Amino acid sequence: MSKGQATDIAKGAGVDVDVATTRFLLYGLLPGWFLPGLADWLMHRRTRIEDTSGTKESLIHSLMMAEVGLPIALTLRYRINPLLLSVQLGATAVHEATALWDVRTAVDSDREVRPVEQHIHSFLEALPFGALASLMCLHADQVRSLVRGGAGDKNAWTLRRRRRPLSPGYLTGIGVAIGLCVVLPYGEELLRCRRAARRRTGRAAQEDAGKESEQSCASRFSRRPRVWSRSS
Repeated sequence: MSKGQATDIAKGAGVDVDVATTRFLLYGLLPGWFLPGLADWLMHRRTRIEDTSGTKESLIHSLMMAEVGLPIALTLRYRINPLLLSVQLGATAVHEATALWDVRTAVDSDREVRPVEQHIHSFLEALPFGALASLMCLHADQVRSLVRGGAGDKNAWTLRRRRRPLSPGYLTGIGVAIGLCVVLPYGEELLRCRRAARRRTGRAAQEDAGKESEQSCASRFSRRPRVWSRSS
């Protein structure tokens, strides 16, 4: 911010808050989401999720990514209206419930959820609420329409393309970042958990086969031969 802009704000001059908030969402909050996501994945790897809570918790992580990814994809492509706000509100609520399920699953397993990971979770949980609050402030008219049930707005419950589509370069960059920071690491985590589960299943099968073999051998050697005597 230049000195002149600061002076204008101090004098009460009008500031294009909408543009500033939109830029913050597009170039600040959304890209900033990837860093704690990567940090959380590192914590899962450090605490050996594949040998503790395993595939179940990893699938919950994938579910949470989908719960966040769907409203983000729709918001980047379509206009904010009561329908899209409803999707965002519902996804945020479901994401919060799934986050509680995730922590409960980890705590009930042998995986240690360390204080650092708990703080990372807090940040990841707060981001959807911050993004949703900013969008609702930007589109207060659509919030009022949602409260009224979309009355008087024929397009309230229809997805409509953005008036000014986001640039292909921006969308490509976000797509690449999602692939590198979300899909790749959490896909690797799920694959690692599945491989560990198969190894455990294989070892259990071998142990069961070994026990059956030992029991079979023991039963054969424990049989005593019958002794026939001649009566005189």
